[in-house]
Amino acid sequence: MATSAQKPEQSMDPQQLPFVAPCKQLETTAPVRWIKLGWQDFKRAPRQSLTYGFAMMLIGYIVSYFALELGNFYSILTLIVGFSLLGPVIAIGLYSISCQLQEGKIPILGYCLREGQRHFGNIAVFVLILMVVFLIWARAASMLHVFYPVESGASLESFAVFLSIGTGVGAFFSFIIFTASAFSLPMIMDRKVDTVTAVVTSINAVLRNKKPMLLWAFFIFLSAALSVITAFIGLLIFLPVIGHATWHAYQETIDASLWPRH
Repeated sequence: MATSAQKPEQSMDPQQLPFVAPCKQLETTAPVRWIKLGWQDFKRAPRQSLTYGFAMMLIGYIVSYFALELGNFYSILTLIVGFSLLGPVIAIGLYSISCQLQEGKIPILGYCLREGQRHFGNIAVFVLILMVVFLIWARAASMLHVFYPVESGASLESFAVFLSIGTGVGAFFSFIIFTASAFSLPMIMDRKVDTVTAVVTSINAVLRNKKPMLLWAFFIFLSAALSVITAFIGLLIFLPVIGHATWHAYQETIDASLWPRH
């Protein structure tokens, strides 16, 4: 399962392990290669990938239904963003499929579920971190209405201020989630590593590779936008491809050879 970006396996006393795994310096176009590798995995395991994408599409419809039932703009936005924040956790089965393909196995969805159970503790901690960020974001989003120009004949400048503040707040929380989750969950699934080390490793790798990770964030945003525009039908393909590509991004970027495999 090792790639050319990884060093040979080493053994080390757990007490001597570093706080963060080293990362590789990436060229700006690296995400394009990850997408291509993700698409190859999709074609090699179409049934498993489409099954995963179909399940996420159904979840998207369920979330949208309850959001519409609440009938509140902020509730709709909050639920959709909450679903998006859980994307890295939801995609852990796709990392497993790509891992199985790299090992020359025929991917089995049941094995993906067992992977999730095996890493339940670390995943639960990560979800808790996401939920804290989400609750803070939801509170911040609910407070943005004070900037909304309610008076009649409000100027375009007033609307521009409201949109700018809303975009800035959303971008800030999106940046936090992206940096923390870009490589952490694939590392948790692949290695015997604690959540804090995986998250710090992810943040370090993103900050050291700003240009390629900005392009990678754009690809993720584009796939999410196209999925929403196509009434979640795009999730059938975009989510599996991005999930598989995330596994290859981790394999190429993070050198986790000091930590033992599960």
